[in-house]
Amino acid sequence: MTSVVTAGGISVTIRGAVVDEGETVLDRLVSDGVPGALASRNPHLWGPDAAPAAARRLGWLGPQESARSLPARLSGPAGFARGAGLDRVVLIASGGPAVAAEAVCAAAGADLTVVDSTDPHEVTGALAGDPHRTIVVVADDGMDGGADGGARGGADGAGHGLEVDALRRVFAGAFRDAGLSGADLARRFVVVAPPGSAAAGAAPEAGHHLVETAPDVDGRYGALDARALTAPALAGVDVAALLDEAAALAGTLRQPYDNPALTLGAALGASALAGRDKLVIADHGSGLTGFGAWAEQLVAGALGKDGRGLLPVVVEDVEAPGFELTADMRRVILGRRPDEPGPGREAGVSVAGPLGAQFLLWQCATAVAARVLGVDPFGEPDVRESAASIAALLRSEEGTAPTVVRRPPALVEGAVEVHAREDALKGAATLSGALEAVVEAAPDGGYLGVLAYLDGRADAEAAGLRPLLAARAAKVRRRPVPVTFGWGPRYLRTTGQYHKGGPRNGAFLQITGAVRTDVPVPGRPYSLGELQLAQAFGDLRVLRSLGRPAVRLHLRDRAEGLAQLADALC
Repeated sequence: MTSVVTAGGISVTIRGAVVDEGETVLDRLVSDGVPGALASRNPHLWGPDAAPAAARRLGWLGPQESARSLPARLSGPAGFARGAGLDRVVLIASGGPAVAAEAVCAAAGADLTVVDSTDPHEVTGALAGDPHRTIVVVADDGMDGGADGGARGGADGAGHGLEVDALRRVFAGAFRDAGLSGADLARRFVVVAPPGSAAAGAAPEAGHHLVETAPDVDGRYGALDARALTAPALAGVDVAALLDEAAALAGTLRQPYDNPALTLGAALGASALAGRDKLVIADHGSGLTGFGAWAEQLVAGALGKDGRGLLPVVVEDVEAPGFELTADMRRVILGRRPDEPGPGREAGVSVAGPLGAQFLLWQCATAVAARVLGVDPFGEPDVRESAASIAALLRSEEGTAPTVVRRPPALVEGAVEVHAREDALKGAATLSGALEAVVEAAPDGGYLGVLAYLDGRADAEAAGLRPLLAARAAKVRRRPVPVTFGWGPRYLRTTGQYHKGGPRNGAFLQITGAVRTDVPVPGRPYSLGELQLAQAFGDLRVLRSLGRPAVRLHLRDRAEGLAQLADALC
């Protein structure tokens, strides 16, 4: 059985049993008046407890006047950049805005350097560009309320706003080292912040350009907001075209049927209710590089709480290990569904359409799925728990990075240290055995998450561990085991909410690496390397406190250690 819904430039195709499951849920959503209520921004769609926050976070459903006016509001900083010869754009951000901006610029072929890592090696690489040609956009995702960059030291803004504050300070220091000062230095920063926030108030005083965001849009749902679009706009992307694509779909949101967003949301919700709570996403000719990573952060963060949710698993392509059909997964193809003749024909979903419309489609569909699952799509309680843990480590003398490193490893093989609780390795005496113990620790019906606190560019081979672990897991467990991969600290604001708030069926392999040359954070008592390790160790502590099996691998030499891991898994 096949159902195809095409409208507003988007096509959603659903095949197999999910058609009946989704239509049952869809009929209930229509009878409850959900399409009209969502289009009208009714905050009560997710229950009374979620209503106060929802009332402040539904601006992404509107006509996006704030984003429409972005080119005009950027005339000042854009003119300054042209006059000063600043043709290199850097975005300092965390969470959804960073991932969305990457996807936007990749689709447009625009050059943008996104810095959302505290890894000293990665940041040093970003600093290597000519400072005399660089303009820096500073944007947080607006979820913490910590617009002051984490200077207060509490849970709000203290754990994750720290990275944006630290990176801004590092770039300002690099500008000073290059001989820039005064207004020339200050005007190389464009601060993107909601009106009335501490950051918005401080930017003009510091001499920075200020771009105000819509006050009722947060980063997770803000792919079409100024937080995500300011840097691409400065990099030359036609953001109006993206908004036009979204507007074409927006006209369908009130429709009870022939509504792609409602159809996809019903399918996602129905899948989770039917026990297919792993959403395995593969691109097949969509042309939207990086979109899967953005969808991952949205679905995991919005739905993974109260012990429920959908786990998005982004795989390399439709042939990758982990894309095999199992009883607890729903496959989603971005782009054209490949031919699958005979009995291997799947029950799944394929989605096609332009980037701007896809952003709005998935935001609406995820909000609908949250209604079906009965969770608050805007809360992030477990993100804040990790933030508090990280801040506490940075404040504590015994929790500083040197203390973490001195803890003796349970196993050392070559360039790899294995740090784990006594019973976690099940007596393994080799690296290969330790990896098998991690694979076996994933509960039946669960998953394995790889969390890499490394250089996403120079250590890019780390992402190749995902398919290797998926293949090893299928062999060891004699069935496919979903394996996710996330770069730290990015995942803290994206899939990190699901890891701690979703179903308690995850096991985790965290990877840290030796720092050859650290980067001090001006005006702060810690370096980037110490902040990075505090982020890794703080999240590991929370995972373990929740009873999640978690092992940390530390690479004494990054290149050698990654090669060892690949060899151990082959």
